[in-house]
Amino acid sequence: MSLLLSGAHVVTMDDAGSEHEDGWVLVEDGRVASVGAGVAPEADERLDLGGAVVTPGLVNTHHHLYQTLTRARAQEADLFTWLKTLYPVWAGIDEESVYAAARTGLAELSLSGCTTVFDHHYVFPRGTSGLIEAEVRAARELGVRIVASRGSMDLGESDGGLPPDALVESLDDVLADTQRLAGLQDDGFVQIAVAPCSPFSVTGELMRASAKLARRLGLVLHTHLAETVEEEEYCRDLYGCTPVEYLDSLGWLDGDVWCAHCVHLSQPDVERFADTGTGVAHCPTSNLRLGAGVAPVRDLLDAGARVGLGVDGSASNERGDLLLEVKQALLAARGRDGPEALTAREALRIGTRGSAAVLGRDDLGSLEPGRSADLAVWRVDGLELAGANDPVAGLVLSGPHRVDRLLVGGEEVVRDGQLVNADEDEIAREHRKAAARFEG
Repeated sequence: MSLLLSGAHVVTMDDAGSEHEDGWVLVEDGRVASVGAGVAPEADERLDLGGAVVTPGLVNTHHHLYQTLTRARAQEADLFTWLKTLYPVWAGIDEESVYAAARTGLAELSLSGCTTVFDHHYVFPRGTSGLIEAEVRAARELGVRIVASRGSMDLGESDGGLPPDALVESLDDVLADTQRLAGLQDDGFVQIAVAPCSPFSVTGELMRASAKLARRLGLVLHTHLAETVEEEEYCRDLYGCTPVEYLDSLGWLDGDVWCAHCVHLSQPDVERFADTGTGVAHCPTSNLRLGAGVAPVRDLLDAGARVGLGVDGSASNERGDLLLEVKQALLAARGRDGPEALTAREALRIGTRGSAAVLGRDDLGSLEPGRSADLAVWRVDGLELAGANDPVAGLVLSGPHRVDRLLVGGEEVVRDGQLVNADEDEIAREHRKAAARFEG
C-alpha cells in the first residue's frame, strides 16, 4: 500500500537541509520511499495537503509521564525543594494511575507533532508492579513509539541522598527488573533504556552496574546531570568533583549515553561531551520554570555534540508540547547568547534529527528514503501564520500549534487535529479521576 502526500512545503531535515516547495512525500510499507517536488509518482492513495508544512515527527528525549498527575505544585521552588515536596506525593502512584498519566502525556505530545517519546521513570513505590508495562500499553494504544526506561534510586536520605528511604530500592532488585523489562523491546515501537536517576539519588555502585548491564544487553543509558548549581555543590561535597567529572569517573561518558539538562557545563565539559559522543536532552522550559538556568546549546552544537529536545515532566513543565519546546529552545538560546545564537530551522532540527540521534535512532528524525514514515503535517492557513512569508520560521516562531496530521510508521495517529486511536475527552476524564487521588 502506498500513500502520496502532495502539495506541501516539505522540510526533510536531511544532511543538506533540503526543502521542497510544492513538494511531496511517497510512503510505502511504513517507510519513506521518496521525496521531491514537481511531478509526483503514482500511489494507491493520494492526499493533497493544500500548502501545509510537512516535517519529520518530533522526538522527545526526556519526560516523566507520571508527573501529569501533579502539575502546578511547588510553584516557586528550586529543584531540590521541588523534589522533596513531590517525592511523598509520587509515592502513591500505581499501575492504574501511571496508565492514566501515560495516556494523557502521550496524547498531549502526539497532538503537538511528537511521534517518539522517551520516558524516564524512576519512582517505584514498594509493593507496586506493572508501571513500565502500563506506559508501553498506553503508547501501543495511541500508536506512538516509546523509549521506556527502567530508572532507579538507591541512595536515600539516611545515606546522604535526596529521596526518602521509602522510595529507594536495592541494587539487585533494580538490575533484575531491568533485565526482565529488556524483553519488552520489539519492532521499533518499543525500546528500553537503563536510566539511574541522578548523582544525588543513585550510588556509584549502581551507576557502574547499570552501565555494565546495559552494555551487555545492548541498551542505551540515560541520567540527569548538571541541572543546578546546588547539584554541583552536592557533588563537590560528596565526591570531590563536578557532576561531569563524577559521571566520567564512572565510565558514563560515551556514545551510548545521553544526559538530561546539562545546564551548568564548563567549556571543557562541553568538549568532553563532544569528544565522547555523549548526548544532551535540552529541556528549556523546565530549566526556566525551576530557575535552573539555560544550557549552553550553541557551544554544544559548535563543538559537535549530540543535542536533542525534551519537554521534561509535566510537574516542572506543565505543558507537554514539543513544538512549543522548539520555540523555547530558540528563545532561550537567544536570551543567553544573542539573536544569532539559534535559527528557527536549527531549533526544529534539534527537535527532530538531533533528538533521534540522541536516542541512537538512525531510522527516525528525517524524511529520507528508507527511514520510517514518521511525519507531521502543519496547517499554515490559520490566523497565527497570516503574513508569514517563511512558513517554517513562521511555524516555529508562532508556536504552539496543534498538528493537523501525524503519521507513525505510515499510520495515522492524528487526523484533522484529533486523535485517531483514542478519544481525547475520555482520556481527560479518566485522568481527572486518577489525579484526584493526589490532590491536597
